[in-house]
Amino acid sequence: MAGDAAHQREATAVEPVEVEKPQYNRVLIKVSGEALMGFQEFGVDPAMMARIACEIKAVHQLGVEIAIVVGGGNIIRGVKVSEAGFDRATGDYMGMLATVINALALQSALEENGIFTRVMSAIDLAQVAEPFIRRRAIRHLEKKRVVILAAGTGNPYFTTDTAAALRAMEIKADVIMKATKVEGVYDSDPSENPKAKLFKRLTYLQVLEKGLRVMDTTAISLCMENALPIIVFSIRQEGSIKKVVMGEEVGSVIST
Repeated sequence: MAGDAAHQREATAVEPVEVEKPQYNRVLIKVSGEALMGFQEFGVDPAMMARIACEIKAVHQLGVEIAIVVGGGNIIRGVKVSEAGFDRATGDYMGMLATVINALALQSALEENGIFTRVMSAIDLAQVAEPFIRRRAIRHLEKKRVVILAAGTGNPYFTTDTAAALRAMEIKADVIMKATKVEGVYDSDPSENPKAKLFKRLTYLQVLEKGLRVMDTTAISLCMENALPIIVFSIRQEGSIKKVVMGEEVGSVIST
């Protein structure tokens, strides 16, 4: 009888389910405006935005704390505006407002997926976003809210790449994940050179010495000084955000 009881317990025992363990606990994702544009020539592609939101949700469900810095190149670029004859500072502020538009669109897409979000802006826009306050941003992350950081650094002459590096330091992110429309860092533009070489691993100094246009020199220098790794990958490959978070070899890694 005792043997039968033991056999029944073994039969009804539930096998332990292997839980996915992410490589990183807190990440900062830099999403370029061009990535949000999808395959369009301008603006936000609703299908691309919805897919990005679903991928972020999948990572969020793993318990990863997520901050996102959005670019604005799909709407306007400060440098291009200044080349057209406008004051550079004015052009940069116009670019900051473009990032706010993208941040609000991404917030809407995430909330449709049931993810609580907060948009925090580096310039004062009380009607649509909270001001960026470092401790408040960290508190939102600890409460498992996705924090979308808009308006760059709030200062002209600085790119959203620099904003991503700066904010990553401030919130103590484990990694910067730069989501682009190409697979990683190349030695030349792959859209113009079909023989462009993809680098799987680079040091910060190699990026600076080779003049690789992955992030501006200020952003790379900030990451180098603080030993913050950067992973550059294609947002157009489905599931790529989760793969990076899980530690799979995706895109290009820039580190020490």
